[in-house]
Amino acid sequence: MNGRPLLNRRLEGLGTTIFAEMSALATATGAINLGQGFPDTDGPEAVREAAVRALRDGRGNQYPPGPGVPELREAIAEHQRRFYGLAFDPATEILVTAGATEAIAASMLALLEPGDEVIAFEPFYDSYTASIAMAGAHPMPLTLRAPDFRPDLDALRDAITPRTRLLLLNSPHNPSGMVLTRGELAAIAELAVRHDLLVVTDEVYEHLVFDGEHVPLISLPGMRDRTVCISSGGKTFSFTGWKVGWVTAAAPLVAAVRTAKQFLTYVSAGPFQYAVAEALRLPGDYFTGLREDLRAKRDLLAAGLATAGFEVHRPQGTYFITTDIAPLTDEDAATFCRALPARCGVVAIPNSVFHTTPGVGTTQVRFTFCKRGTTLDEAVARLQNL
Repeated sequence: MNGRPLLNRRLEGLGTTIFAEMSALATATGAINLGQGFPDTDGPEAVREAAVRALRDGRGNQYPPGPGVPELREAIAEHQRRFYGLAFDPATEILVTAGATEAIAASMLALLEPGDEVIAFEPFYDSYTASIAMAGAHPMPLTLRAPDFRPDLDALRDAITPRTRLLLLNSPHNPSGMVLTRGELAAIAELAVRHDLLVVTDEVYEHLVFDGEHVPLISLPGMRDRTVCISSGGKTFSFTGWKVGWVTAAAPLVAAVRTAKQFLTYVSAGPFQYAVAEALRLPGDYFTGLREDLRAKRDLLAAGLATAGFEVHRPQGTYFITTDIAPLTDEDAATFCRALPARCGVVAIPNSVFHTTPGVGTTQVRFTFCKRGTTLDEAVARLQNL
């Protein structure tokens, strides 16, 4: 190959995701997987049956429309109006994607030029840096620090340079569970308007807020025409394997993201799109029940982790808990997590993989609580054996 490396240099150092590594370890050892964020039960039976019905009726078995089936785009528009009072045109301001991960990748590819800078709060989902790298841009991390993981708005202000093109925000925040307040969002919006920045918001945990409220940044003054709002059905409806996500934004932004997206998957999840359309129209007590069920599971796992000796940072949202292992061991988080399945039969994720700043998060470990209560009870019992 003329001496050239096979891997694009922009992707050097990314390797296999930690989620694949730790889930494989869980499978190999029979450990309880509290690492990767997927439930161990399916979502509502009515939604699953909606997918079966679509398959049997021949809806979505062939290529669906590139922007997504009209039924789903209309349901997304209804959802945004129902929960946030936001109005979007299903024909021009909504795009269905292969999960939120594709929506993020397509947004970065569409909106960034080589050399642009993207500011994001770390720790962050590992696909962020990969997507930014593939666009030829540069991530500029701002670290959220324990115990409360609040953003340093002065540091954000100072980080903006003439090369800054875009802010990439995640609230509710994975892995910390932090939820941006209305005041913090207003300050971020003011900076975006003042510096004429685009903002991409990852809001997949929008219905999993236990303390505070979820406020879409796109709803704030000056943000309607500069924000790409991303969400998905996987976390809210517990069908993560369906990979149905979406973008809501002003028509020119959606058109730009669609241009990149069409050369990634083109289309996906045809029959599942019809099912997620029905899921988005579930009554309010479904969303309330989901939140309260996960609140109880958060409290169960948090108490068990504290009893086992972890320092626990109780999340405001998502279905993850960040802990600190310093009271338990002198090991770093990666070493601890790789040994944990053999020690007590539980899998977790080292937070260090969510950081690009060296030496940060090295004693923090993330656990998920989107599991059955009996699964969490058993995991807690095993963790007492550390």
